[in-house]
Parts: sequence; C-alpha cells; structure tokens
Amino acid sequence: MSEVVVSLKNVNIYQSGSLILQDVNFNVEKGEFVYLVGKTGTGKSSLLKTLYGELTLTNGTGDVVGFNLKDMTWKTLPFLRRNLGVVFQDFQLLTDRNVHENLRFVLKATGWQDEKPIEQKINDVLSKVGLQNKGFKMTYEMSGGEQQRVDIARALLNSPKLILADEPTGSLDPETSDEIMYLLFQIAKEYGTAIVMATHDFMVVNKFPSRTLTTEGGRLVSKA
Repeated sequence: MSEVVVSLKNVNIYQSGSLILQDVNFNVEKGEFVYLVGKTGTGKSSLLKTLYGELTLTNGTGDVVGFNLKDMTWKTLPFLRRNLGVVFQDFQLLTDRNVHENLRFVLKATGWQDEKPIEQKINDVLSKVGLQNKGFKMTYEMSGGEQQRVDIARALLNSPKLILADEPTGSLDPETSDEIMYLLFQIAKEYGTAIVMATHDFMVVNKFPSRTLTTEGGRLVSKA
C-alpha cells in the first residue's frame, strides 16, 4: 500500500470567519506531484495554510505527515512544520547573509546542534538543487532562478515527506520556470517527496502534466 502523507475528509476551510472552501476531500500519496489550480481568491493559499497549520482546522478531519491538524497547538505546530517544506513565490530568504548561512540558520532554528552534520546536510541539499558551489554567494547577488533553488534547498533541509509550493514559478521567466519544474518533479520522483503546488499558470500545468485539483465555486474539484 502507498503511504498517504495528506488526508482531508469533509473539511471546511475558513479565513477570518468566512467560509472559503467547503466539503474538501482529497489524499496525497508519497512521491506524488499534485497541482492546486484556480483563480486568485478561490482558496488555494487558504488550503495550503491549513495544511501547514497557519489556519486552524475546525470542521472535518485532516492528517498531514502523520499529524492530526485538529490537535495542533502552539507546542506541536513546530514538529509538524519540521516534517514539511514550504516554497514561496517571493523566496523569503535572509538578505544579510550568504546562501550557506541562510541554510545553517534554519537548521539551528529547528534543533540541529552538531556542526559536522549541519555542514553535511547543507552540502547535500545544495547538491540536490544544483548549487553545490554557490554557498558563499549573497542571496541578493543571485538570479531569481538561483534564489528559488535556494528556497527549495531550504525546504529540503529536514528531509520532508511533503513540500507545499505556493506559486513557485510566479516571478520567473518561462525558461527559468521550466528549470524549477524539472527540479521539483525530480525531487518527487527520486526522493519520494510529495509535492502540492499552487499555481494559476496553466502553461506550466499543460507543459508538465500531473494530477490537478481545482478550486472553484467554493469547492475543490479533482481533474485528471
């Protein structure tokens, strides 16, 4: 049997007291790549925020990488997030330090202490995203595509079972966007990391076809 890393059943998603999505039901399995598409404002980001615990789950049942979303507290939330990787459109990298120190900061913040494993992990994730010789570079010196690769490397630091990517190609040119998509599909296939990617770029979806969930009319609709 395949390992299920996301399972939502009969979930209603609220933002600021308003019902955004109702009766959401879907599973994501290990190593699966799933698109989350829909017009701006139809609930894609709210769904992602529910999956990483920023929005509280009040209706239905939700399980993400073995954590019950209804049981989340401020004490348990960090443990959920250590098992997730999140990739943002605007990178959210620290501009006052180089790539290596950006990654080291995250590891230290999530409980890593011994320098040797820290160095090994940083080298490992930079190698996976094709930046093995770029650890010394300041993030603001890098191209958008390189910064997005650093963002993906950061998401891989704690060997997550699931990566949530919110418009990761939104600010990239088409050629660089293709490179990032090849990389994400490679990560899903080679490392068994499930990826849920929110996007409204249908050119990307058509060029790199995969299972697609669509937010429309307050519902989540599955489309092959």
